[in-house]
Amino acid sequence: MRSRKRTRTTSSPSVSSSPSTPASLSPAPPSSSSRPKPSHALRMSYTIGRGEQGVLTFEPYKSYLLPLWRFRTPAIARESSEALWREFEAFGAEGDWVGQDMCRKFVQMGMTRAKRYANHSGGRKYDARSGELLPRSSTHKGAQEKLEASEVFREVWERCKADETYKERRREWEGMKKAWMREHGNEKQEEEKGGEDGKKGETKASGRGRKRRTEAGESEEA
Repeated sequence: MRSRKRTRTTSSPSVSSSPSTPASLSPAPPSSSSRPKPSHALRMSYTIGRGEQGVLTFEPYKSYLLPLWRFRTPAIARESSEALWREFEAFGAEGDWVGQDMCRKFVQMGMTRAKRYANHSGGRKYDARSGELLPRSSTHKGAQEKLEASEVFREVWERCKADETYKERRREWEGMKKAWMREHGNEKQEEEKGGEDGKKGETKASGRGRKRRTEAGESEEA
């Protein structure tokens, strides 16, 4: 009689993914529950400004949106700009025009910052000491890549400006702010006057170049 040969089965050990090859290099998108819901007074204190002015100072929107902002390569710029566009639409659906405009500012900053790296090696536009404008370059390493990244953001920036909900919400916000200023204008003027008085003693030795870089935000490439 032929004996039956037994085979031992062993379960293969589970293989964990290597930490050096993460599934995604992008930050996790913020959840809708964490989206800023500021008070009416805070939204009325918002200033549109020029271009992306104030984008890195107006909280809580700045801290919420900044992790989505990247422009190192065209692919990263595309992912970043679309993430910001989704937030732009979500804020619009919630009736929060300030949130929409902050998204627009981050998109615009992606466009201008990438363009600066395309025009200047290392992204430095002004001399650190003199504050003088540095000459442009188009042949340095990464120039073409940054130019493409800038164009990616430009397309979304144009989309933001043309959005009908955005334009309608802006008109509503401007009307509400005028009414709010009529009611609280004196209080606001006193606050601003106090702030200006405190700044009179500050030195301007930092120079124009430093001022521009501070307003632009991070000095390192995102």
